[in-house]
This record gives sequence, structure tokens and C-alpha cells, in this order.
Amino acid sequence: MRQDIIEIRWHGRGGQGAITAAKIVANAAFKAGYKGVVMAPSFGTERRGAPISTSLKIAKEKIYDLSPISTPDIVVVLDHTLLAEVDVTAGLKDGGEIVLNTPKAIDAYDFGSHKLSVADVTSCAIEAGLAPGIVNTGIIGCFSKATGLVSRELLGEAIRNEFSAMKPEENAHAASLSFDRTVIGGA
Repeated sequence: MRQDIIEIRWHGRGGQGAITAAKIVANAAFKAGYKGVVMAPSFGTERRGAPISTSLKIAKEKIYDLSPISTPDIVVVLDHTLLAEVDVTAGLKDGGEIVLNTPKAIDAYDFGSHKLSVADVTSCAIEAGLAPGIVNTGIIGCFSKATGLVSRELLGEAIRNEFSAMKPEENAHAASLSFDRTVIGGA
């Protein structure tokens, strides 16, 4: 596998919008100059509330490898309660990053050699005027600050485009609040 491909696995629950969040980041990454963008949603027997995952690969050059991600560089977790149900760090590369929506302080977690970034995305979304449980746009802001891969401005534009008919400003504001409140820890 080429070293310049950034592999991102997203974990959420059915209905939280993990697939939509990955799609928004994919669109913004393309606009940011990443010529290789491959999203691979995993569909199965998902139902509202059940754990789901999706993957996204981005690179500066075209990506020809369409295989599923087994060793991600980054893991994005839309719901901290998933940690009790799913090994979200499975296959995560040494020193990889975890982006986590949680109301808990960063020091409540120990992921060993992995870098952790946290924000209470759920509270940010409610403060921005979204319904409880709508966390997909907020986690994008946390992702942006944690990784620096795509600017908050491009992501805000992609969010507004995706949700043009459904509270575009509120969704973009949720991402902005989460960006500002993200706490980044070391490995």
C-alpha cells in the first residue's frame, strides 16, 4: 500500500450520520486538492442505534486501491458509548489518531500510543440549534481541528451544501463550535 494514502474509519450508530459525515469530508478534501478520494460505506443489517462503520481514503494523487481499510491512520467515533461495544482501535496504526465525541474529559481515556482528540459534540450540536443526537456535522469540526487535513472553512462550505434544505447554518455552526472546543492530547 502506498504511504501517502490517509485511511480514516468512522464509527457511529445507525441514524447518526457517520456515512454522511464521511461523504462531507470526502467532498471537502477533493476541493482542498486531494485528487484521490475513496469512500466505502459498509452496509449490512444496520438499524437505527446499531453500531456501524464506514471508511474514507484520501491522497494527493489518484487512489487505485479500493480495498477495505484494515489499518486506519485515523478513527472517528461519533458516540463514546460505542467504546463499550466495539473495538474502535482495531487495526489502528501505532501513533494513529482517535477523534471522539464525548462529554468526558480527555484524561478519562487511555489509548496508549494513540493520539486522542475529544469534544462534547453532542452539546455543541444542541447549542447550535440541532435536535439531540445530531452529531455528524459537529464531529466534522472536531476532525478538522484534530487532523488539520481539511480547513474548517472548506468543511463548513461542504456542510452548508449537503444540508442546504435542512438547517445549513445550524449544522455549520455545530462544526464550528466543536472545532473551537476540541481538546487535543498527545500519545
